Amino acid sequence: MQTLRHALRAALTPALLAAALLAAPLVTAPVAVVALAPARAAAQERENRMPTVPPPSITEYKPRSTLVVPAHAVPRAKFPVVDFHGHPPALDNAQSIRQVVEAMDALNLRVMVQARPSSGERLTSQIRAVKEAGYEDRFVFFANLDLRNVGPGSGARIAAQLEEDVKAGAVGIGEIQKGFGLSTRKADGTRLHLDDPELDVVWETAARLGIPVFVHTADPAQFFEPMDYQNERWLEMALFESRRFFDRSRFPSFEELMAERDRMIAKHPNTLWVVAHLSWYANDLARLGALFDKYPNVHGELGAILYDLGRQPRNARAFFVKYQDRLLFGKDAFEPDEYPYYWRVFETADEYFDYYRDYHAFWKLYGMDLPDDVLRKIYYANALRITPGIPRAGFPAG
Repeated sequence: MQTLRHALRAALTPALLAAALLAAPLVTAPVAVVALAPARAAAQERENRMPTVPPPSITEYKPRSTLVVPAHAVPRAKFPVVDFHGHPPALDNAQSIRQVVEAMDALNLRVMVQARPSSGERLTSQIRAVKEAGYEDRFVFFANLDLRNVGPGSGARIAAQLEEDVKAGAVGIGEIQKGFGLSTRKADGTRLHLDDPELDVVWETAARLGIPVFVHTADPAQFFEPMDYQNERWLEMALFESRRFFDRSRFPSFEELMAERDRMIAKHPNTLWVVAHLSWYANDLARLGALFDKYPNVHGELGAILYDLGRQPRNARAFFVKYQDRLLFGKDAFEPDEYPYYWRVFETADEYFDYYRDYHAFWKLYGMDLPDDVLRKIYYANALRITPGIPRAGFPAG
């Protein structure tokens, strides 16, 4: 047999040998496809397999983790904190103020920004109540802007009210809420765009006064996408009808809103902007980094996006280290028992622990184990630097 094989090989001319080699794949390829077909069919069968017992609904399935790993509760922040995005109750009476301060003390929240909309008498009454209660070093107030029915001359009126509110004690603007751009209408009935030129005088007034503008634009991008079973925020949208923005006949797209916001920022390079909720880019930190790189006058606030940071701890840690001068702690909803989740993600290397709202995230969190120098900046130093009106008492020197 060996001799016959050598004889046949010797009989093949180089041309015939090349032709045989070129033809070989045509002979063997169908064999490979046939061999793969059963494996592919088996994989498809596994993927499409249905439970043999009635399955729970998405809200009923709450498996208990059996993972046993080191766990470190962090009830109190390692360093004193400025909550740049506070929504406590109205600070208009001594009892309510004391209750908030007691909760702040337990958490090591040194100063809270009252970012609930307030201006004029509503603003001044809260400032007065805090002073009378003896806690003027624990709260600062941002001024609200009345953006309803904007028309010719509205910008000057809004800017004049802002000047009055700053004289009364406001140390910033905000939180400008998501209705700005999303649903707020002008006097002529059209949607008020974020980069409307009528408002340029307001942003320039903020620059002249040296105060930050804290703006919440849009909502998570998934709220603007089809509500299908591939949307990871399906449950939240199913629970809250008001968080569905995918109807383009009623709402602009996420990208349209962000483009308007970026044009607004670009027109006012001397204004200090703080984008709430990390601009809803916490699931795409490279995009947030590009925003920071393009606009050195922009900072990001961390409220209500912990679920995205906690599922990418290594990537988020590297981002926080790189942009440590541009990040500000904020919580948004004032729920004292939720703050320790932030401390645990930021301060420990713990693995696979719960988030506090399952409709925000069906996944677990992991700790970022941030260096102390970074913690100090995001907890208080960056806020003190960009907001001159925040009291300095109670924070480490230097």
